[in-house]
Amino acid sequence: MTKARKHLLEGTVHVLVGLPLWLFTEDVEVPIVTLTKVGLVVTCIGGLLVAEGLYRTLREPAGPR
Repeated sequence: MTKARKHLLEGTVHVLVGLPLWLFTEDVEVPIVTLTKVGLVVTCIGGLLVAEGLYRTLREPAGPR
């Protein structure tokens, strides 16, 4: 698995976990952290990983290694 695919997969998982946390956990109270803020941060990190994966996909040379 190339780094580009790894970043795309990892970023997608982060976004899929972070979005529900961000959108649906306003009423849940947890000591120390706010789940909506955690969800927003995880979603942003996932978006950055997806962007990096797309960038690496476009920058990699096409052909066998």
